[in-house]
Amino acid sequence: MGVEKKNSHYSFGATLFYMKYKDQLVLTGQINDVGAYTRTNIPNSYRAGIELQGSSLVTKWLQVSGNLTLSTNKVKDFTEYYDDYDNGGQKAIAHGTTDIAYSPNVVAGIQVSFLPAKNFTISFPGKYVSRQYLDNTSQQSRSLNPYYVQDARISYTLHNFLFKEISFLFQANNVFSKKYEPNGYTFSYQYGGAVTTENYYFPMAGLNLLGGVNVKF
Repeated sequence: MGVEKKNSHYSFGATLFYMKYKDQLVLTGQINDVGAYTRTNIPNSYRAGIELQGSSLVTKWLQVSGNLTLSTNKVKDFTEYYDDYDNGGQKAIAHGTTDIAYSPNVVAGIQVSFLPAKNFTISFPGKYVSRQYLDNTSQQSRSLNPYYVQDARISYTLHNFLFKEISFLFQANNVFSKKYEPNGYTFSYQYGGAVTTENYYFPMAGLNLLGGVNVKF
């Protein structure tokens, strides 16, 4: 269910959603022997929340836009299975209602854009992602920390010069060299009478630069 409003100076929208699943295919938090993420069917789960978005032309040279998603993503009656190398087979742990893996409760973005001259734009997009769990157990020891990352972008567009349109782009990603991991994987096993959980993380690059040219004929 959604609502949206637009005019020449501002726009906003809001969407409420609820999705109830039977046998939803979700990530387990593990990878297979070739590095691909594995998935399993969850008998009973749901996703619910609200999505907000808006933008405003504050002045002729300043524009602000943003989006925010607040959600709850749950598995009902989740049971974890891990390998038992001591005795063979697997063991099970009942966790009750837990968070779905890789499903943050908060995702937000904001962009401030300056338009100092015709066809010239300077933008500062930023993104926030709240805590994500690497598997479906909702254990903080198997999770990705929340993070905020800031980028900067400059673009300039020429019309009817050699081509119908040609745009030049320069972007600096992660301008503050934030150390964060947006992804990873985990698995657990029992060996020597003790249960061990292995976590692996994929760190993002620090400050990195990107340039580009887009041409329309």
